[in-house]
Amino acid sequence: MQKQGYSIGKKRVERLYRALGLVARVMRVTTRSAFYKRFLTTGKNLRPDGEVPLVKNKVWVADVTYLKVKGIWRYLSVIMDLYSRRIISWSLDKKRTMEVTKRTLKNAIKNRRPQGGLMLHTDRGVEYRGNVFQTALKRAGITHSLSRAGKCTDNAHMESFFHSMKTEVIRGNVFNSDKELRGTLGSYINKYYNVSRLHSGINYCSPIEYEALAA
Repeated sequence: MQKQGYSIGKKRVERLYRALGLVARVMRVTTRSAFYKRFLTTGKNLRPDGEVPLVKNKVWVADVTYLKVKGIWRYLSVIMDLYSRRIISWSLDKKRTMEVTKRTLKNAIKNRRPQGGLMLHTDRGVEYRGNVFQTALKRAGITHSLSRAGKCTDNAHMESFFHSMKTEVIRGNVFNSDKELRGTLGSYINKYYNVSRLHSGINYCSPIEYEALAA
């Protein structure tokens, strides 16, 4: 109305609307929190005491970290069996999506063939809380536990693995291709970490050795 030369205030407009029985339409704004509640599971930490299981395939922990190839980020998704600290599945990708974490989960299930009563603990990342990943968990009969917001210590074993890996084979090295990085990761995980690296939390055994002792 101002563009047409009329001078009119907000209160007058409101009075005219009431007199004519009109109701102004208000656009509904979807907040970020509303979006998360609608499309992402809220979940909670189902292992607040942080106890380590007494047998394998009872608690798996997972996380995603960032690595670089030619200065460009790549995303490493990893799942560990908390009982033995063994890395049971990992995937490297150019994008951080639910497809990456879903693929890692699928490979872990294929490699370990859990028989039930399994819990997967992760942080609160979107790639773990979205419908695609949640559906994969439900189909496999896996219970999902989530770290508390801002509490990286809830997933301390995965944080420790990433720290060790980056210190031992990533920092100080430049990777010129995905193939080169993938080869380094494969050698570290499959030929060293799972086979030879000793852990004080499992009686100074390697993950594979510790599982063999319980077989």
